[in-house]
Amino acid sequence: MKEKARLISDIILSKKRVHIVSHIDADGITSASIAYRALERAGKEQTVEFIKQLDESKIQDIREQNHEMVWFTDLGSGQLSSLKGVNCVITDHHEPDGDAPPSSGDRENILSYCNTINELNPHRYGLDGAKEISGAGTTYLVARAMSEENKDLSKLAIIGAVGDLQTSEDGRLVGENRQILEDSIEEGVVEKRIDTTLYGLASRPIQKVLEYASDPVLPGLTGDESNCVNFLVKNDIPLKKNDDWRNWHDLLKEEKRTILSELVKRILKKGYPSENARSLIGEIYIFPGEEKGTMLYQAKEFSTLLNSCGRYEKGKIGMKVCLGDRDEYLEKAKKLLLGHQRTLVDCLDYVESIGVEEREYFQFFHGEDRIPDTVIGTVAGMVLGSGEIDRKLPIFAFANSHERDGIKVSSRGTKQLVDKGLDLSDVMSDCAKELGGEGGGHDIAAGALIPEGREEEFLDLVGKKIQSQMD
Repeated sequence: MKEKARLISDIILSKKRVHIVSHIDADGITSASIAYRALERAGKEQTVEFIKQLDESKIQDIREQNHEMVWFTDLGSGQLSSLKGVNCVITDHHEPDGDAPPSSGDRENILSYCNTINELNPHRYGLDGAKEISGAGTTYLVARAMSEENKDLSKLAIIGAVGDLQTSEDGRLVGENRQILEDSIEEGVVEKRIDTTLYGLASRPIQKVLEYASDPVLPGLTGDESNCVNFLVKNDIPLKKNDDWRNWHDLLKEEKRTILSELVKRILKKGYPSENARSLIGEIYIFPGEEKGTMLYQAKEFSTLLNSCGRYEKGKIGMKVCLGDRDEYLEKAKKLLLGHQRTLVDCLDYVESIGVEEREYFQFFHGEDRIPDTVIGTVAGMVLGSGEIDRKLPIFAFANSHERDGIKVSSRGTKQLVDKGLDLSDVMSDCAKELGGEGGGHDIAAGALIPEGREEEFLDLVGKKIQSQMD
């Protein structure tokens, strides 16, 4: 992969102007930010475009713009056959179309292969793009090949990987992500710690961390502020210090141990899965160069902020924050995050009102017009992780997509299901294609677009496909 990154780097550096096209989520925004900064440092002119989907019409539009060079980040590999005639390079991690490369041990053949396809993708080299490296990671490898000065951009690659849910059950980044993490630690831009993996450690008061916990859900605490306050008081945890609310990083080690011990007892006593208890503690990544007590201090919160920008098609706001803006664009991003959180609460309330229908091999719900297609995947993941439904079945979620004239489908699974043979990327790709749609993604999370009114047919195909994978 590093040899391939150097080849792509040489191609990029031979151009004067590069147009970056990237996905709208946290991984896509960090990918574009890495590419932008690397090009800027190399003295190249650059433009950036964020898109939800790289479909035939968008490819035709890009082709007609006749850019000197297009750099696709966090997308493009699944559309290789359609990109013929577009002068481009691709740094992606989604499952690609086209033939597999030669054996990794045959360097001459690999170099020959690299010269015929300007794509850096972990799947071409026997790595798992859902777990071992993100789109931001592959983009970072090219940026680092362009100049060692770009090693500090490893911080953005860590944010992209965390935002793309590439951490293991104990919060660790693995595979090539681990090497990128080492780069970031050497540069002093990231620190790793063992701590709780709950969201909001840096920016929220302790009681709010518990109240808004969703991954995992804390029985009797999530959604109930008064219970959270009582829980802390009962365990002798002061909520304030000098009239300021305390956050997690203000707590003493003994106080953290007390809280986590009591949370584990509560989760197990209420009959929730033991994996929910285990997931409370893991490896977290913080940024010493950011202000402590802000949502930019920890990777999980930073990536959530970026996701909120992308979900409302404001990827450039997120990119400005990635590139260092801590004033105007950070405030805009915060407002988007607040709106995003309100939307998610409303969506979860709607799912609770309609319920999740269970079938033999999967479960599903339909968001209709009540859940935006830009957040349907996030909602599906939150519902699956809520502890209120069966985690032994993958979940599929539908939403109307008026912009693209069809039905958006998002699916989420668990590591345990993937270990048993589940591959949602294949499920979504094959089943959508059979109905004239399109789909793909990762084994644990994937999406599709299908024709309106074909949901039941799609579910029939899904059931048969999952049965063939799992039986």
